[in-house]
Amino acid sequence: MQSLKRPNNFLRVLVGGGCFRGRKEVFWACSEMGSAVPELVKSDGLGGGVKDVYGEDSATEDQSITPWTVSVASGYSLLRDPRHNKGLAFSEKERDTHYLCGLLPPAIATQKLQETKLMNNLRQYQVPLQRYIAMMDLQERNERLFYKLLIDNVEELLPVVYTPTVGEACQKYGSIFRRPQGLFISLKEKGKILEVLKNWPERNIQVIVVTDGERILGLGDLGCQGMGIPVGKLSLYTALGGVRPSACLPITLDVGTNNEKLLNDEFYIGLKQKRATGQEYADFLHEFMSAVKQNYGERILVQFEDFANHNAFVLLEKYRTTHLVFNDDIQGTASVVLAGLVASLKLLGGSLADHTFLFLGAGEAGTGIAELIALEMSKKTDSPIEEMRKKIWLVDSKGLLVSSRMESLQQFKKPWAHEHEPVTTLLEAVQAIKPTILIGTSGVGKTFTQEVVEAMASFNEKPLILALSNPTSQSECTAEEAYTWTKGSTIFASGSPFDPVEYDGKTFVPGQANNAYIFPGFGLGLIMCGAIRVHDDMLLAASEALAAQVTDEHYAKGLIYPPFTNIRKISAHIAANVAAKAYQLGLASRLPQPEDLVKYAESCMYSPVYRTYR
Repeated sequence: MQSLKRPNNFLRVLVGGGCFRGRKEVFWACSEMGSAVPELVKSDGLGGGVKDVYGEDSATEDQSITPWTVSVASGYSLLRDPRHNKGLAFSEKERDTHYLCGLLPPAIATQKLQETKLMNNLRQYQVPLQRYIAMMDLQERNERLFYKLLIDNVEELLPVVYTPTVGEACQKYGSIFRRPQGLFISLKEKGKILEVLKNWPERNIQVIVVTDGERILGLGDLGCQGMGIPVGKLSLYTALGGVRPSACLPITLDVGTNNEKLLNDEFYIGLKQKRATGQEYADFLHEFMSAVKQNYGERILVQFEDFANHNAFVLLEKYRTTHLVFNDDIQGTASVVLAGLVASLKLLGGSLADHTFLFLGAGEAGTGIAELIALEMSKKTDSPIEEMRKKIWLVDSKGLLVSSRMESLQQFKKPWAHEHEPVTTLLEAVQAIKPTILIGTSGVGKTFTQEVVEAMASFNEKPLILALSNPTSQSECTAEEAYTWTKGSTIFASGSPFDPVEYDGKTFVPGQANNAYIFPGFGLGLIMCGAIRVHDDMLLAASEALAAQVTDEHYAKGLIYPPFTNIRKISAHIAANVAAKAYQLGLASRLPQPEDLVKYAESCMYSPVYRTYR
């Protein structure tokens, strides 16, 4: 651990949670003995891509550290500090040193025992939303235990803190809201967004996940209550990708809502006005993006989340050349689906270019996936991307995208309008196009009907069906329906989890094309190499890394994605591939390039194991 400098003069003591400003400002918390906190501008440890200000990451897990906040946390304040609170795991020595005697029962529990107790408690809840609330409460009182629990029980708890439960949490966010977990920036703050960003107590932010709440999963406009999405996504950045919690900032941009139910709800926590549009909206977003870059620098990753189609494409296109931006709905979904397609070739045979793709849904996810598939085929076959697009067909609410509809189509749909007679229904499109791969991104449940699925099985020995819409209620079909209607011949994956299915004496394990496979490792890769821009080739690199993690054992079960139990290992490989591509493209600023990027990624990951306090 670095040495502590004694200040020549007392600069400032902050009491009672005061906020501090200025990236290079130095703060000292002085005790009677004159000890001090090290300068913020020195130290450059890893810990999920954040400077090791207090030596927590340079110390090994068995070395003692000091629980600094603004001053040394002790007594009642230590038990109320989620970053350093360990509950009953404080040792007798720690209790005596940090004035905890009498504030805790005498029993001492290990972190493992605390995990066991909490999992037992969580399993008692019958309603998923109750589990979600319990997990959020844990995150607010004991940060390390929250992430340890999530990492060690990822397959069981991922559906609780992420889709599908997070969708219900957003719908009821006004009722379950207890304390802010991120920044709410509304139109009222227009003209002073930079000042609002400075109100956040953490200075070394590396990742921002931001939403305006207009298209939350498949649930529509939830306005300010969409905050559950950035909070959930960033929990996974830490648990699955190892990005330090203090480096993550969830933000909701409240520009109003067009949801009449929310506008009339007395418990709604956002602005009760119609959504801002046009120039007012564009100016507000531009002020936000400029303020983020000014406050946090060139290498801050901004992930756009659940913006409506008409804004999502415009924002990504506008800022991808000036900021480090990533849209998970467009690019993250595309990357994880492409990984599944690449992996599935071992079961289907041939190359991607040998297959025909049909999408139900021509929005952010559908066109984003289609474009990345076309880009991958173009690179593998050395053919123009325009030729590869002709192998991909999309159906929207008015039918198949065909050239005769060109004038009425939105700009992002036009590349997918091919020569064909008009077709109005999905079933007719399946029968006419005869795709080998059917992908649902419509956000509308039960649209892969029995007739559609049976038609896919009638001309494909192994039809690949991906029902990707979230949450579970919006899935185009269930796993049981897919396996039953194809008589067990389909290769199936969905956006939300489904239980294994028994059919004809055989157990089928449905895969989950979950964005959580990609974005945590992708973000870690960008952070650890100091990337300044996101390039499409990085998305291809992430897909290839994920597909490479699927083993023969997984294929034997019909899986085209690896299980989440090894997600941190998977994330390390994705991060390494993404970083390697950034170095190759000259977009990495952290030099020199580490020799072993996988080991380097693993060394950067935040560990939620309790530390011993001196």
